[in-house]
Amino acid sequence: MMGSMSRKAAPIVLNGEEKEILESISNSRIAPYRKAQRARLILLAAEGMTNTAIAQEVRLQRSMIVQWRQRFFGERLVGLEDRPRSGKPRQYTDADRLRVIETACNQKPVGETHWSVRTLAKATGVGRDTVHQILRQANLKPHLVGTFSVSNDPDFTAKVVDVVGLYMHPPENAVVLCVDEKTQVQALDRTQPLLPMRPGQIERRTHDYKRNGTVQLYAALEVQAGHVVPRIEERHRSREFIAFMNQLLHAHPSGGIHIILDNVKSHDSKKVKEWHKRPSHKRVVFHFIPTYSSWLRTYP
Repeated sequence: MMGSMSRKAAPIVLNGEEKEILESISNSRIAPYRKAQRARLILLAAEGMTNTAIAQEVRLQRSMIVQWRQRFFGERLVGLEDRPRSGKPRQYTDADRLRVIETACNQKPVGETHWSVRTLAKATGVGRDTVHQILRQANLKPHLVGTFSVSNDPDFTAKVVDVVGLYMHPPENAVVLCVDEKTQVQALDRTQPLLPMRPGQIERRTHDYKRNGTVQLYAALEVQAGHVVPRIEERHRSREFIAFMNQLLHAHPSGGIHIILDNVKSHDSKKVKEWHKRPSHKRVVFHFIPTYSSWLRTYP
C-alpha cells in the first residue's frame, strides 16, 4: 500500500475553510515566502495539477512537492508547518555575549561603515537571532551614528550659566530671543506653473526646477511665547544683521531685549559695536554662547 502511495500522487480535496485559509496565505504580502509557497502548491494540487507541473510553477524540486503533498494529505494544515529541528539548541556563554558587545563597540567591520546583525554574527561566530537579542538587551544600535563636539571656549562654564539662566529665569520686563541665521538657502522655482487638482486628477508639478540664486534667512525665536520674527536678506554681513536688530527693536518697542547669539563674525564686528553704543540701543544685551555649543540656543 505504501508503494502504491509513493507511485501515485496523493489526491487533495479541500473543504471550504481549508481553501480559504490557503488562499489567504498564498496571497499574503507579509507571510513567510516558504509558507506561501507551500499553500500555493497545495492549491494547485487540489486543482488536479501534476507534481511535475506544480514543481515548475512554484519553482521547487519535485521531491519536495511530493513531500508536502503527502504531509498535507495525512495531517492537513498542520502538516505544512515547520517541524522542530532535531538536536539540542546551541547554547552561548557569557563570554560569547561579551565578545559580541566588545566587537560591536570597539571594532569596525572591514569594508563597511557599521555593523549589521549579519556581519556581527559572522565576525563573532554567534547566531543571528542571538546577536539580535544581545544587542537589544544591551540597548546597542550599531546602525545609528550620531555626532558630537567639545567646546574649547575658556569661558564655557560662565557662558553656559548665563544662557541657561536666561531660559530658566528670564528677567522681568524684558524679552529673551534666540537668534540664528540659515545662510545660502537656495531660491528654487518650478519651470512651469502647477497644474491644479481636479476630480480624478491629483495636483501636478514639473520634475525640474530653476535656480534664482540664494537668500539668507534670519530668525528670532521668543522661547517663552513661541513667537518667531523672520527676515530674508540677499547677503550675510554686519549690515544685514544690524537691519535685523533694528527690526527686533521695532517689534519690541519697550523693555530690555536679551539676544542669545553664536560666534559668527558679523555678530561682533566693528559696525555692530558702533551700532550698540547708541543710547537707544543700550536696552539690547548680547549673550554669546560658547564655541561649538549651538545646542545651547534652544536649551528648553
